[in-house]
Amino acid sequence: MTDNAAQITLSDLPLRPELQGKSAYGAPQLSVTNQLNTNENPYPPSEGLVEDLVAEVRRLASTLNRYPERDSVELRQELASYVTRQTGVTVGVDNVWAANGSNEILQQLLQAFGGPGRSVLGFTPSYSMHPILAAGTQTEFLELPRSAVDFGIDVDAAVRTIEENRPDIVFVTTPNNPTGGVTSVADLRRILDAAPGIVIVDEAYAEFSAEPSATALIAEYPSSLVVSRTMSKAFDFAGGRLGYFVADPAFIEAVMLVRLPYHLSTLSQAAATVALRHSDETLATVDALRDERDRVVAALVDLGYGVVPSESNFIFFTLPGTGSGTSSSAHEVWQRFLDRDVLIRDVGVPGHLRMTVGLPQENDAFLAAAATIIGDFT
Repeated sequence: MTDNAAQITLSDLPLRPELQGKSAYGAPQLSVTNQLNTNENPYPPSEGLVEDLVAEVRRLASTLNRYPERDSVELRQELASYVTRQTGVTVGVDNVWAANGSNEILQQLLQAFGGPGRSVLGFTPSYSMHPILAAGTQTEFLELPRSAVDFGIDVDAAVRTIEENRPDIVFVTTPNNPTGGVTSVADLRRILDAAPGIVIVDEAYAEFSAEPSATALIAEYPSSLVVSRTMSKAFDFAGGRLGYFVADPAFIEAVMLVRLPYHLSTLSQAAATVALRHSDETLATVDALRDERDRVVAALVDLGYGVVPSESNFIFFTLPGTGSGTSSSAHEVWQRFLDRDVLIRDVGVPGHLRMTVGLPQENDAFLAAAATIIGDFT
């Protein structure tokens, strides 16, 4: 562009009304020693996995002039085998659909079942992409606040809200992001019984939880339940961008109506397939992260922080001074951690911040910063 070209801003563009004034999703991407803000698994892929992936890419490189296998059948077979082993619920290739991260999975489901004149109910605070995806598909987003005490879902209130508003889609995130708590299978059943449309159970962090997977309910609710999952968290595979859902085969037929042609590249399918073949060694880090989570929680409590019980790989905690005579903003305390080379997440919930459980030395750096910061308030 020339130096004298007119400059415009987003407000100058003919943006759709429901997108005007909105902000794009995104966590700060800063260069720090201790990056504990995006809920990734901090352990890198194993050397064996890397070697297998390199060999597979080399094998496939000469075929990249051709489109990928359109329906990702081999990958979906591997995913079905993994889900069967991990959950104890037998599923087949026709029960599983894969896409570029769970965000694309959710977007495809909203494209198929949401849209103008339809609504989706979410229980907030929860995954911040849910309302963004709703806006992008022109689906009205309805919200019911979670308990202010433990951030659980008030199921009686949820059932009443569903009966009154009759949403076409209901989102339930379990373990919930950013709070870490779970919704029991019994409570999910009550929500499913009340829902007139579909219920999407977002299990992005399921491998970190002891709660049974909602996949156990699919046979009971074949026309209404979809379980969304990802390889971005427990799998050391956030950069691979692979999400999937488990449901009755009719749901796969539905999203095929809206998916883009060849939406998963040859290399994406190959990388995820290799990662699944190494799932036992990869998921061995999950136990280590659970142990670290419990250690950090205990240390935060000893320091005087309030902590919301978590069954995930992150911890949602109250700010120093909350509930006392001293006040502090989330951004202020977030900045104090950053000043100490520790990047955590301000998720927009007053009085709370979230940290991702990292490597032991990263968690030690976080706790050292937490001890210093709370000392300023006592």
